[in-house]
Amino acid sequence: MMALINVNTEECIKCGICIASCPSNVLAMGEKGPKAIMPQNCIACGHCVAICPTKAINNERTPLDKQVELTEGAPLDKKTAQQFLRSRRSIRCYKDTPVPKDKLLELVEIARFAPTASNGQRISYIIINNQELLKKATKIIIEWMEAVVLKEPKTHWSFPLHIRAYRENGLDTILRAAPHLILGTAPKEFPRGRENTVFSLVYLELFAPALGLGSCWAGLFEACIFAGYSPLLELFNVPNDKVITGAVMVGYPKYKFKRMVERNPLEVNWL
Repeated sequence: MMALINVNTEECIKCGICIASCPSNVLAMGEKGPKAIMPQNCIACGHCVAICPTKAINNERTPLDKQVELTEGAPLDKKTAQQFLRSRRSIRCYKDTPVPKDKLLELVEIARFAPTASNGQRISYIIINNQELLKKATKIIIEWMEAVVLKEPKTHWSFPLHIRAYRENGLDTILRAAPHLILGTAPKEFPRGRENTVFSLVYLELFAPALGLGSCWAGLFEACIFAGYSPLLELFNVPNDKVITGAVMVGYPKYKFKRMVERNPLEVNWL
């Protein structure tokens, strides 16, 4: 059996940085450098390999030759980073133009690098291109809302508005006529599926503007799915061992925002 870590003793300077950065106490310092004292605890985060200043350590679960070199300094200066984060908007008006598959794959590719609890990952994706399928989903969600309103007239204030917009004016205020819907899925028995999906789809949303794309969480779709409404669940070819854990609309923005919007004043307590 191959050892979890291998150390180039000629390059190792015994600085201990790899040990300090390990989140699960896998490593300890030995006579010839770091060694794995609890290899069963390794979560394959890759910290030990990524942080070594001399490239002296290798981990069979996160090999050095699979890691990408970083240049010195912050990826973005403070002002650029602030504008980048503040300028992202939820897009609810899309061009009637499909996004090429390679761009959609770029989105989910970056999503898989999001942080996850204990590096659990295990999120997969379904990319929906079929407009007829999305129209069926909107129709089913409206029918679900109508059933909810009949049963509980004082339900969410927006349900009657969405129903009326759809029934009287033929407007899709559920999926906003977005050309694509990206679903996050996770194993049924995985306890952190929803949380890990949220992390990954936030990465997707932040990266979308760099590709000229806009996005918006499909909250009403999620509400229907999480309520267990079977007609909507049956519409998608989700493997039996997985569940839908998140949904984001994606497409080319129809309009361009000209200004950054203000938020509520910052509220902070110091302890």
